[in-house]
Amino acid sequence: MQVQYFKDYSPALDRETECKVYGHAGQPVLFIPCQNVRFFDFENFHMTDAWSPWIESGQVMVFSIDTIDQETWSDQFSDPHWSICRYEQWIQYITDELVPFIQSMTMEYNGWDNEPGIITFGCSLGATHAANLYFRRPDLFHGLLALSGIYTAEYGFGSYMDDLVYQNSPIHYLSNMPEDHPYISMYNERKAIICVGQGPWELPDSTRWLKSILDQKGIHAWVDFWGWDCAHDWDWWYKQVAYFVPYLLG
Repeated sequence: MQVQYFKDYSPALDRETECKVYGHAGQPVLFIPCQNVRFFDFENFHMTDAWSPWIESGQVMVFSIDTIDQETWSDQFSDPHWSICRYEQWIQYITDELVPFIQSMTMEYNGWDNEPGIITFGCSLGATHAANLYFRRPDLFHGLLALSGIYTAEYGFGSYMDDLVYQNSPIHYLSNMPEDHPYISMYNERKAIICVGQGPWELPDSTRWLKSILDQKGIHAWVDFWGWDCAHDWDWWYKQVAYFVPYLLG
């Protein structure tokens, strides 16, 4: 498996950022790590093994990046307005800096002329971020695999609400999206998979809430609830990757 490491300065975040890229060709997949962990945990927690059939065969290139959860969603002591502004800088880093890098690299490696659609993928809080990116910017992100996420910003910001928190809380902004909004047709041209178990450490209620909103708005997505034995843990996420990725890439 081809693996490359990149480190660069981000103007949006005003600091250096790091990422790893797995694969030599194929559709780009943006991996958002779990809460408070790093870009290298895609490899350290053996998610590379789960994705290896599609990486090795040149069907996908996975871009694994850092979050800034400890400055934002996980920081319960700072001013929440400061935290959500900082999170919005991370969103800007992804959309304005990372996406062009992913598109340029993927086009070069595949010999494509057009900018490729990016699939967002994450587990736990990484799924929350992945879903938020997908639903906020369907012009940039063309697929979603969200495993065991929470889809309301209340998880990170409690009862605090302002415009920035609202636009980073899918349950809130999707519930108020007009039914003729152009994003809805864009969602329905893509594939989105949202999965959660009902076993230990899982929190399926926000997924149920999100599903009801998607159904009401006519937004097509595969929302799947696994059984009471399905825990909030890597072993189950490996199984879900093996189950869902063939559909996502098909």
